[in-house]
Amino acid sequence: MMNRRHLLQAAAGLATLSVSGTAALADWKAEVPELTFAVVPDENATGVEQRYEPFIQYMSKQLGVPVKLRIANDYAAVVEGQIAGNIHVAKYGPSAFARALMNGAKIDAFAMEVNKDGTKGYYSVLYVKKDSPYQKIEDLKGKNLGLVDPNSTSGNNVPRFALNKMGIKPEEFFANVVYTGSHENAIIALQQGQVDGAFNWWNDENESMLMRMERKNMAKYGDFRIIFKSDQIVNSPFAMLTTLPAELQTAIKDAMFAIDKNDAEAFQVMTDGQQQIWVPTDNTAYQGIVELNKFVDSLRKS
Repeated sequence: MMNRRHLLQAAAGLATLSVSGTAALADWKAEVPELTFAVVPDENATGVEQRYEPFIQYMSKQLGVPVKLRIANDYAAVVEGQIAGNIHVAKYGPSAFARALMNGAKIDAFAMEVNKDGTKGYYSVLYVKKDSPYQKIEDLKGKNLGLVDPNSTSGNNVPRFALNKMGIKPEEFFANVVYTGSHENAIIALQQGQVDGAFNWWNDENESMLMRMERKNMAKYGDFRIIFKSDQIVNSPFAMLTTLPAELQTAIKDAMFAIDKNDAEAFQVMTDGQQQIWVPTDNTAYQGIVELNKFVDSLRKS
């Protein structure tokens, strides 16, 4: 039976744990009084802000410190921000994340997107206008090709890998190779006739950048055709600095993995209702993308 002395010792232990936990919380808030979250640009700045603002508000509430959204101009800005340590958490494309690792960023992937059907991959596709004569990549010889960004997986690296397998050197085969800056801009360039084909990301018939644009009345899915589809690519990660206090890293994970229950509307806005809650991941899931980046780098040098 527990006597008075044992009860007092147990109470003292609980008090010590409570004080210790409070001190740890206070310590990381003093060290990181504000958190910066960034995302590689899929959409224009307004679209990114509208999509992520409810998420940013949710994270600020859950963590108890301000979380600021940094809207990057290009993929490199997110990579460089995490290398410099001034972007604490980032939503990447796989190749941009791999590039950050290759360039020395002290980051860990901790969450991976999951499609609505439970799959964890997506594709690079090549769109042309529906009424165009092009039926295969070879038909675009001497035409203008739209890519997204040098650090885009589906909008540059996978296309260059696939074209190389076909014996095609893009800068020689096409009249012009144009980097549009975002997946949204690539479709707009195709829509406006600035390019004759444009690479982009595509999950399935229900979700892609083109479908997102249709939901925003920016484009019509039926106005375009897919003439190339890659092998499946591992889904995009969220990554945080490894130098963040352990208590903060845990708090970030706890908040993010519970957003669908704690703030379903924020999760709906962020994902257009086309995803399941993220799943844990780590850097090893993207080793194949590191190798892809190295291969594409070698193509540029040859």
